[in-house]
Amino acid sequence: MPNIGFTEMVVVLLIALLIFGAKRIPEIGASMGKGIREFKRSISDTQDALMKPPTNDGDRLNAPPQQSMLDPDSTSAPTSGEPKRLSQ
Repeated sequence: MPNIGFTEMVVVLLIALLIFGAKRIPEIGASMGKGIREFKRSISDTQDALMKPPTNDGDRLNAPPQQSMLDPDSTSAPTSGEPKRLSQ
């Protein structure tokens, strides 16, 4: 594949100038730069998350079990056998 020379770069920039105008080219460059930075950051965050060893601080393996709404031994269940009312 041939390298892009100076002449080809000038032609591409002139065509872009004609199509987008002088005011829009810096905006387009800035938005492309933001997009590339965001893409690189998301890739590095994903790689860090994959390479990081799991921690037991916030995982559910060591957390105490939560009581289910279907659990008959739940402490919030009414003792009279009637359904629990939301408002009284």
